[in-house]
Order: sequence, then structure tokens, then C-alpha cells
Amino acid sequence: MDQTIKMKPLASYRKTRRKDAFGVFLMLLPYTLLFSVFIAIPVALAIYLSLTSFNVVETPTLNGLVNFVNIFTQDDVFLQYVLPKTLTFAIIVGPGGYMLAFVLAWMLAQIQKLPRTIFALLLYTPSMIGGVFIAVIWRTLFSGDESGYINALLLQWDMIERPIQFLQSPDHLMTVVIIVALWSSMGVGFLAMLAGILNGNEELYEAAYVEGIDNKFQEVIHVTIPMMKPQMLFGAVMAIVATFTNGYIGVALSGANPTPQNAAQFITNHIDDYGFLRYEMGYAAALSVVLLAIIIVFSKVAYKLFAEKD
Repeated sequence: MDQTIKMKPLASYRKTRRKDAFGVFLMLLPYTLLFSVFIAIPVALAIYLSLTSFNVVETPTLNGLVNFVNIFTQDDVFLQYVLPKTLTFAIIVGPGGYMLAFVLAWMLAQIQKLPRTIFALLLYTPSMIGGVFIAVIWRTLFSGDESGYINALLLQWDMIERPIQFLQSPDHLMTVVIIVALWSSMGVGFLAMLAGILNGNEELYEAAYVEGIDNKFQEVIHVTIPMMKPQMLFGAVMAIVATFTNGYIGVALSGANPTPQNAAQFITNHIDDYGFLRYEMGYAAALSVVLLAIIIVFSKVAYKLFAEKD
């Protein structure tokens, strides 16, 4: 009798555990499927293809690490132009756009709700329709003839004798690409920072001023940034990913891939060149794996800076 009574609660407990486990499984299933279909499986396929020789028409044949060896020993364009320009662009636009996003988010948080909403929308819009703006506005501004607004003004002011080829010259294209990238860098990371500032704990600010903080700069350094580390981390990761995948800007401005004299040739452009123009998919996959590794390294640095310490 006593044994039967003891077994009933145990059976009920096990049944409840099975129900809980099944409920957790159902809740995780959509995320697991989406993660597998759009991230895990494509990454696994890219790693596999990076170890093959594949021209789209024939069946991939394994060739080991030949593609990676060729990238770092035979690909002069990658070593002399693509990698240095990608890292230069990332170092300038990544931290620059990130700090600009935080400063603008903090400034917007100080004004009324209606103008804040309007300005936030205006700042966020270029990140959504940047390609249209690049094709219509920026190419018109920097056009290499007298119809380009910049050249027209410089000619009118007698600052130059003939139009400057901003979008075709290796001396100017990279600068224009950086300007456009910074202009379109107010993406979801910017919105996350704005939300983090607006939802901050007012009691922390009051306590900080009681403890001796007496200006806005100290408030930002000692209260705002530590308080919104999750948003800062999210913004940093999004900035890193966006920076390393921004190769379309140079192609859209110059109208060519590779860009003129590889002036703004980034890893994503190099991947498109080999994958969709030369159809060397195995080599393009190896380049994408290299790009993934670089993004992971920079993301780890961001986690070290902004992740919560236990």
C-alpha cells in the first residue's frame, strides 16, 4: 500500500516532466528550424564547398585546403587590395558608424517625443533604402562630369580646371564609399541604442548625481553606457556584420565589379567576382569562410568589451 502511494507521485512527476519537455521542444522547434535552414546548413555547405573544386556545372570534387592555400599565397588581388581595403574600411566605418549611432541616439533621447520620432525615422531610412539613394543621389552628386553637383560647384568656384572622376579614380572612390557607408550606418543597432537610452532607470541617474557626478559627459560614461551594455553589444555586432558586408556600395557607385583598379574591392566583392562572374564556386566558398572567420574574431572582441561580467 505504502509503495503504491509512493509510486503514484513519482509517475505523476515523470508525466509532468515529459509534458514540460515536450512544451519546451515545441517552443524551440520554430527557432531550431529557422536557424538550421538559414544559418547552420548554409554555413556547413559553404565549409564543404570551400574544400572542393566546383564550377556549378560539374559535380564538386574534394581538393582539401587548396583553395585556402591559394587565397593566402597565389591571390595577389586579395593580398594587395581586398584584405587591406576591407580591414581599412572596417576600422574606419565600424567604430566610426558605431560611435556616431550612439551619439545621435543619445542626442535624440534628449528631445521631445514627436521630433525624436521624426528624426529617428529620417536617420534610419537610409539603412533600408540605401541602394536606391546610392543609385539616384550619390552617383549624381559625385558624377565625373559637369552634370555632377560636386564637380559643377568646384568648376563654378574655379577650384578645379576639369571634372574629377570621383567614382572611377582610385584616389577618390574609397573616400566616397566611406562617406556613403557612414551616412547609411544608422540601422537596427542605432534603434537598439535609442531604445536602451530611453528605457534607462532614472533612479540610477539620481543616485549617480548624489554620488558626485555633475555633468552629462560623466553621466554617459559612468551610467548610460554601463546600464545599456546589452544594447551596446547588439549594436556592435550589427555594426561589424554590416561593415564587412557593405561591398555593394563601391560596386553601385562605380558600376563595376571589380571596382576600378580595385580601389574599393572588399571581400564580398571578391566573392561575387569569383562566384557569380567566374563561376569558381569552391574558391568563392573558401573566401566566404575566411570572411566568416574575420567576423567571428571581431565579434569576440565586441563580446569582451560589452558582455555582462558574472
